[in-house]
Amino acid sequence: MAVGGRGEAVFCTLRNGVTLPMGETLTQAEGEGLPMQSNHTLACSGTAMTQAEKGEQENGKEKEREKEQRGVKRPIVPAAVPEPLQEQIQSDFIVVIHPGSTTLRIGRATDTHPAAIPHAIARRHKQPGQPTYSDKWLVRDGLNKQEGNEQRQNGLKMVDQAIWSKKMSNGTRRIPVLPEQARVYNKQIRPAILDHNSGVKWTNTSQRPEYLVGEEALYVNPADGYNLHYPIRGGQLNLHPGPGGSLTAVLTDLETIWSHVTQKILEIPLKDLKYYRCILLVPDIYNRLHVKEMVNMVLMKMGFSGVIVHQETVCAVFGSGLSSACVVDIGDQKTSVCCVEDGISHRNTRLCLAYGGSDVTRCLFWLLQRAGFPYRECQISNTLDSLLLQQLKENFAHLDQDVCGIQDHEFQVRRPDAPALLYQMRLGDEKLQAPMALFYPATFGITGQKMTYLQHRSQGDAEDPHDEHYLLATQSKQDQSAKAAADRKTLPKPGLYEDSRSFDPQDRGQMQDCDLGMALNGGLVSATDAEEPPAAFYNRKTAMSQFEGKALGLDKAILHSIECCASDDTKKKMYSSILVVGGGLMFHNAQHFLQHRILNKMPPSFRRVVENVEVITRPKDTDPRFLAWKGGAVLACLDTTQELWIYQREWQRFGVRMLRERAAFAW
Repeated sequence: MAVGGRGEAVFCTLRNGVTLPMGETLTQAEGEGLPMQSNHTLACSGTAMTQAEKGEQENGKEKEREKEQRGVKRPIVPAAVPEPLQEQIQSDFIVVIHPGSTTLRIGRATDTHPAAIPHAIARRHKQPGQPTYSDKWLVRDGLNKQEGNEQRQNGLKMVDQAIWSKKMSNGTRRIPVLPEQARVYNKQIRPAILDHNSGVKWTNTSQRPEYLVGEEALYVNPADGYNLHYPIRGGQLNLHPGPGGSLTAVLTDLETIWSHVTQKILEIPLKDLKYYRCILLVPDIYNRLHVKEMVNMVLMKMGFSGVIVHQETVCAVFGSGLSSACVVDIGDQKTSVCCVEDGISHRNTRLCLAYGGSDVTRCLFWLLQRAGFPYRECQISNTLDSLLLQQLKENFAHLDQDVCGIQDHEFQVRRPDAPALLYQMRLGDEKLQAPMALFYPATFGITGQKMTYLQHRSQGDAEDPHDEHYLLATQSKQDQSAKAAADRKTLPKPGLYEDSRSFDPQDRGQMQDCDLGMALNGGLVSATDAEEPPAAFYNRKTAMSQFEGKALGLDKAILHSIECCASDDTKKKMYSSILVVGGGLMFHNAQHFLQHRILNKMPPSFRRVVENVEVITRPKDTDPRFLAWKGGAVLACLDTTQELWIYQREWQRFGVRMLRERAAFAW
């Protein structure tokens, strides 16, 4: 290569001896035999060559190596497997599992929608003549007590007052409808026979299968000698003293259901699960022992090669396409509220309310009975009647206060070995009162039960030598004394609280949880929580502990969750994005109803600065029941996900310690 000085010609000498002036290109004849890519020409630039020569002078060896590489012919064809296809193939071998109390949602990460199967199993009696056992669905403890009935009546009075005090959109007052008006008509109704054959059949058990799963389990004839089990209740493993209620039995039921669905619906042979990985969704307020046992089951019993454990609300935010939101997950057995910011579930904002869609269904049944429900044989302890009541709730219940007065309705009852019946009935405000019980939970009439749960510190695990107890015990005495002195300075006075009573042992334990969380530098709380002043942290924790156990209405639970955010900016962000997921609030006008209640009850200071309180119920027209599962599928495709996998060999060697290392949330 020749480089001239000022005023001199600049030439470019190629490998075959051809010399070109600067700026000219090779013709096709001159370029024959040159190591060039097809349909390309080589242009010489004086500036570029000057820089290249400078680089060659600085490092001659590197330049020679580059020239040698430049002389090698390279194909223009694309790579054998393009990157998007590689990602798609990888996602096709990932199964996303979202286990709910009544519905199991499962599918490949590449599926548009998951398969939704009743999360139930019917197991054959081991010995003939055994009494038939069935896990409860609509029936729960704490009902049918005198104080519960009084509480329910008081709750209903508050509901009625809220209904009658609000004007309709046209400015007129609602006209109260007394249940007696509908009862007189409904008591006279007799069913009409639509068909002498209902078309519904009991599940065929002539082959005496050991178990039946999903829809088949629900339609097993009680006389056939099968017990019905729901492995999950209220977001936790359904442990109870009755048949099939031990930890081993519940985990066996889970494994059987998931394995059956994997083979029959996803069409994946169990022997091939070693080529698949699994994303498992768990509640935000989780039981560590239960999560540990489910992970062990997925890896060691079912045989998946790897697993990621993530929280439902965080996945719901992923699935909705939002970055941050106050997530309200209303399921069948529980309702959870949590503030999620940039993929992190803030620990101190998590609330779990021990009521959900099934409680609304049971409340509707009570109101229907009060209004003279014409299907008098209906029993909430009967599985098929429970399914009917669930359907009536979905068809008739609403939160539209513009709908008033008595209206005529009809419904069908189809039972195996019975004719199809058509019932007429009249209903008034019952359709509005039942879903409003979510905001006045006293209407559920549940007594003697803890109705609000918070996330508490782990009680320790023998397999996890690096848990909080170990870390606290191995702190130096100097660190402990310094921390104790700092705590004494930052502890607020008892008189600052609304309730100035002395702490009981439970409160003291929660304060210790706070101390330990601060000592572990965010091991129990998110990074943003750990950075805030300790006094503010204590104030929020104590404010939350006062509400634990009480029956909070849905709107109040949302407000308390948002108020527990660490900064005002985060609170504003949460008020502007309240995401409602799950199937428990899929009523007509629910979005505007909830938005109105939040606006009326939010603190005046935020009412002035928050431009818009937005309640999102169907982001991108997606079914809110599938959002969390969809988020799990999105999670499978993220680059950052690769660090979160817990593989079978690692679990076999290190056990639950891998959850502390790899879980996407503070374990």
